[in-house]
Amino acid sequence: MTTTEALAPAISCRGVSVRFFTEHGSVMALKGVDLDVEAGEFISLLGPSGCGKSTFLRVVADLIPPSAGSIKVLGVGPEAARLRRDIGFVFQDAALLPWRTALENVELPLEIAKAKFGAARASRASPRELLALVGLKGSERAYPHELSGGMRQRVSIARALVTNPRILLMDEPFGALDEITRDRLNEELLRVWRELGMTVLFVTHSIHEAAFLGQRVMMLAANPGRVQEIVPISLPADRRLDIRETPEFVQITARLRRILEIC
Repeated sequence: MTTTEALAPAISCRGVSVRFFTEHGSVMALKGVDLDVEAGEFISLLGPSGCGKSTFLRVVADLIPPSAGSIKVLGVGPEAARLRRDIGFVFQDAALLPWRTALENVELPLEIAKAKFGAARASRASPRELLALVGLKGSERAYPHELSGGMRQRVSIARALVTNPRILLMDEPFGALDEITRDRLNEELLRVWRELGMTVLFVTHSIHEAAFLGQRVMMLAANPGRVQEIVPISLPADRRLDIRETPEFVQITARLRRILEIC
């Protein structure tokens, strides 16, 4: 990595727009997105359905090309960052292979990297250690059908971390979980983020989740998808669930709700 890349923001967007074309015409999914994300920052993306939150993640991940504007990921284009395996992605569905154990699912990206590139990037931790990091020590040999929904999502997070990404993209990964499990995983995610120091972009439809997790919340409006406001979250980095009962947290969520009403 060059010095310029090391000093660059983790993600830098200028005027990023995405237009999709269908047989019924075109749809502007994103329009004119400007954003700088610093290395190690946790950004929540919040907005109504159809505002382009998931589309934006896919642009960063090089899964969708922008129709206009420019984007740099760790100082290079998204394709170069993807090929360097700088980006991890966690989807709403854990998408584990049912015939592989939890440990074997986490090992899968390393096997693919070895087959494609001849070697995998050295990880901060082994697949077994990553399962322990996400709270699944002792479940290494369990198959997906033997795990709860929350446990399967923990496996998917460990799998995304195994190639040692510098940026973790999370597309509403806890949206299908019950509230108690979701709360527990919110706390666990913050702990893992603090330990590993990654940059995280986290898509959610939950105002409370966005405020609890993010250092900033990027509020997106729909039709077309665009940045309505970027709200700083003035809460300590080391957060516990009881912070949601404080006046400061209530004020933040009330502000987010007011913005969301006009998005």
